Amino acid sequence: MANAIEAVGLRKHYPPDVKALDGLDLAVEEGTIFALLGPNGAGKSTTVKILITLTRPDEGTASVAGYDVLAQPDRVRRSIGVVGQKHGFDPEATGRENLTLQGAIYDIAGPALKQRVSESLERFDLAEAADRPAKTYSGGMQRRLDVAMGLMQQPAALFLDEPTTGLDPEARAGMWQQIAALAAEERMTILLTTHYLEEADELAAQLAIVDRGRVVASGTPDELKAALEGDALHIELADPSDAARDALVAVPGLTDIVMEGRAVRARASNGATSMPAALAALEAAGHSVASVRMSRPSLDDVYLRHAGRSFREADRKDDAA
Repeated sequence: MANAIEAVGLRKHYPPDVKALDGLDLAVEEGTIFALLGPNGAGKSTTVKILITLTRPDEGTASVAGYDVLAQPDRVRRSIGVVGQKHGFDPEATGRENLTLQGAIYDIAGPALKQRVSESLERFDLAEAADRPAKTYSGGMQRRLDVAMGLMQQPAALFLDEPTTGLDPEARAGMWQQIAALAAEERMTILLTTHYLEEADELAAQLAIVDRGRVVASGTPDELKAALEGDALHIELADPSDAARDALVAVPGLTDIVMEGRAVRARASNGATSMPAALAALEAAGHSVASVRMSRPSLDDVYLRHAGRSFREADRKDDAA
């Protein structure tokens, strides 16, 4: 299957010393949902900005729908739909007016434009609110309008930058259904950025985990999780203590031990035997345990293995930076 989106060796620096991208490679097959998963500040949005021709890389090459983003930016723009983190609609205009204007920008006119607007309103459950100002829509409705606008020109590839940020759980689940339906019914290539682990796991046929401007792991969600043999241990201490890690290092079968405050994360080749041994080692060293659980590998565990820190910790530190 051909690649709809490709990037090789993308690098981007911002003064004075921010390294947004550090040699990022990407390959997205046609007709699939591909997720760029990473914490805030990992380089996801910068990657999208390069692919949709809003900024230029310092180094590297990229193409979308067969067009070079540097040599053929106009062709790229005609081939894509973009839904950014911020709303792209006019809040004072109605849903119908927003869609009509978006279609006109792409030279769609007459009966064809009217029909496409009507079909979009129906598809995204906006028909009843079509003639109300967009500012009166709920958060979920506004996000659906954003996606509908991004699809007006029937693009070869759709870019969704953090499409469900700020939505409540019900609206987020509804958006997931809409995105999955687009891929299934239209065979459209969709690249979405997200810092929600469950979103990437639910939607993506393929994903790339991005950390500090580079791809640290890629594959299907199941492949990435299956590559981590054994179990994940999650231990919550009664009191924070960096010394707890020293007690666990000597436990046979435990690897990838990471301390984050009172939380301890570790990989166990055999959780059934390693968990009792870990608890005994902590008790012997004078560390009280508040709770413990064991689970099969998750995408957070994948991130921990390849980035050396948990997703939550990376998100918190990069936000603070």
